[in-house]
Amino acid sequence: MKINELKATPGDRQTAFRKGRGVGTGNGKTSGRGHKGQNSRAGGGVRPGFEGGQMPLYRRLPKRGFNNKRFAASYIEINVSDLNKLDNGAVVDAAALAAAGIITLPKVNDGVKILGNGELTKKLTIKVAGFTASAKAKIEKAGGSVEEV
Repeated sequence: MKINELKATPGDRQTAFRKGRGVGTGNGKTSGRGHKGQNSRAGGGVRPGFEGGQMPLYRRLPKRGFNNKRFAASYIEINVSDLNKLDNGAVVDAAALAAAGIITLPKVNDGVKILGNGELTKKLTIKVAGFTASAKAKIEKAGGSVEEV
């Protein structure tokens, strides 16, 4: 196929609908805007969030207090059972977890946190940002060691 042989898919382009070109077009005179009123005027209409003079939602809702959502630490969380995919005696960090396909690397956020769901059957040395108490206990019970980075 050559560039000069390319064709547009049928129906992918609509011809521009020209308004205000006579009564016979079906969109003349008021051009689909109806008669009078704010929306019929040039530059008419209301801003986003305007509720016709009623107290708008963004003013009705309270805005007091502090919200930590923007500043809170965001960890990638994996379970102890996911660590069984790694080799026995391995040193586990974010790069090793990514190589094993347990996490995706560009999205490490504030680090990796190990949760205590499941059982661990391998002896591992784990170096990540955080552990739950149960995860730490299960890793050490399996003969491994933990280190918070």
